[in-house]
Amino acid sequence: MKLRYLVPALALALTTVAAQAQIGVYLNPVVTRASNSTPDTGPFAFLGQNGTSQIFGGVALGGYYTFSQYPKFDISLDVRDQIQHGDNAKLSSFLVGPRVALHPVAWGVKPYAQVSIGAGRTHSPLSTASTTKLEFDGFVGADKALGKHVDWRVIEVGYGSLTTTSSAIYGGPKPIPAAKLLNFSAGLVFRFK
Repeated sequence: MKLRYLVPALALALTTVAAQAQIGVYLNPVVTRASNSTPDTGPFAFLGQNGTSQIFGGVALGGYYTFSQYPKFDISLDVRDQIQHGDNAKLSSFLVGPRVALHPVAWGVKPYAQVSIGAGRTHSPLSTASTTKLEFDGFVGADKALGKHVDWRVIEVGYGSLTTTSSAIYGGPKPIPAAKLLNFSAGLVFRFK
């Protein structure tokens, strides 16, 4: 009986959601330190022969969609692809996760935090073999508005875990634990409403 009001009410609700929605896009440099407590040897050693840490550098390409806004914070979905190289090894990550950003605090800075999950792909510097495994990461950072559509990503720090290419995966004698990933990024974010 009252079903005829459902479609206009749904259309009105969707237009208010769309009016508040915001999209942010970024392409920023990223530096990651991958470390492991157990050195690996052989052609599949991701961190190099007997290496326990390596620095990687590259770019983080991604974006977020803000789908819910509240008086003090916004909730978004962040999707990113990070491509990095170090000492002929390759580290690529595709991550998706929720992002919570506070509204501007001191000096117009908007702090945020997110937890992401996805796939990490690693390639050893000594072999053509690569491995894709589940990756977990957490990020915290701060953006500052420079204009109506541009934010300066002052800093972003991430920490995660990924099982990398290793001799253990290809039948080596000893298990190699997941590598710890500590990454830093900064740059610009372009916002669209």
